[in-house]
Amino acid sequence: MCSRSNEIVINPLGDSALIVQLGDEISPAIHQKVQAFSALLNTHPFDGFVESVPAFTNITIYYNPVIVHYSIVENSPMTPFQKVSAKLNELLQQLDELQVFEGSLVEIPVLYGGEYGPDLDYVASFHKITAEEVIQIHSQSECLVYMIGFAPGFPFMGGMDERIATPRRESPRTAIVPGSVGIAGKQTGVYPLETPGGWQIIGRTPLDLFRPDLNPPTLLKAGDKIKFFPITLEEFNTYKEGSR
Repeated sequence: MCSRSNEIVINPLGDSALIVQLGDEISPAIHQKVQAFSALLNTHPFDGFVESVPAFTNITIYYNPVIVHYSIVENSPMTPFQKVSAKLNELLQQLDELQVFEGSLVEIPVLYGGEYGPDLDYVASFHKITAEEVIQIHSQSECLVYMIGFAPGFPFMGGMDERIATPRRESPRTAIVPGSVGIAGKQTGVYPLETPGGWQIIGRTPLDLFRPDLNPPTLLKAGDKIKFFPITLEEFNTYKEGSR
């Protein structure tokens, strides 16, 4: 069973969650809808609302079915999913009236190549260009953070120049150093923690993307625009010293 509203589809996810599908392609326009609806829901929560998790083209919404059953249209024959869907459809009618969501512009320094970017030469050879050209192309792109996931603070970004789009490694590494900047297909991202991973690592940033002792604990958020810029080893160490 699902609910539809002007091409927006709401599907159940178990008995205490649902997914609001706002489009079927990764694009800045769909991203705007995702962020606008997420903000609207957080400022106008329904009874029983637990949390929402925005993704590339949809939002997963978790709710307490017991609270929903007794607080939204009490004694109604509708299921909790149907009651929440009705509430969400009311909010969805306001989407066109919302202002455009604007994230922050965040500049991220990157030390490219060498031990800090062991796959830079592979990316260059894959596209038959020089490592310097890969750095130039990567640092000229303005990327959009579509979502945070996989690991705390890990940004999934779109907008990277497709001239350096490169498939993932055939054999993932068992541990990626925090701060590593990688490419996987048409996406680029930054590993905030040491985790296994198969992205092509072209550099490393001295910035900490996950800061559990701060509020918010992540440097980036969905909607932010990212601009990378190259730095030297000396500058990398200076950044590191300044963060201590």
